Amino acid sequence: MKCWFNWEIEAEGQEQIETLLETVLVKGLEMEKITVPVEISITITTAEEVHRLNLEYRGIDRTTDVLSFPMVEFDTDDINACIEQSEWDPDEDCAVLGDIILNYGQALVQAEEYGHSAERELAFLTIHSLLHLLGYDHIQEEEEQVMRAHQEQVLEALAITR
Repeated sequence: MKCWFNWEIEAEGQEQIETLLETVLVKGLEMEKITVPVEISITITTAEEVHRLNLEYRGIDRTTDVLSFPMVEFDTDDINACIEQSEWDPDEDCAVLGDIILNYGQALVQAEEYGHSAERELAFLTIHSLLHLLGYDHIQEEEEQVMRAHQEQVLEALAITR
């Protein structure tokens, strides 16, 4: 897996945060049995930028904690085949899975609200977004339960608890 980071804000411990997020992505891809090499872009930005993107691309006029922009269409149950047939980056020799846009300030606020570490919240938002890139959704109650279970399994496997 290749991960590209774009920091649009200043934050302490950027290298440690990048390492954490990459670890979460690798474990998530492994647990989802993704065998195709992929690249993911992560932008860590402000509430204002997330608000702008949410309005522009989703028509929702508010900020949110994380946005996912998948590049793969999942039209069969064979997730690896779908990824393999998607846009390919010849320079990196891998499939372009998509973009994750993290609202860093909102992640810190939510960590405090939920009573856990910023690292746990960033890890949660990252696996949540990765699952969206892999075609998961949580519009229906059943989908939400499946997504929640997958998120918790990855975080538990990494011993990232509340």
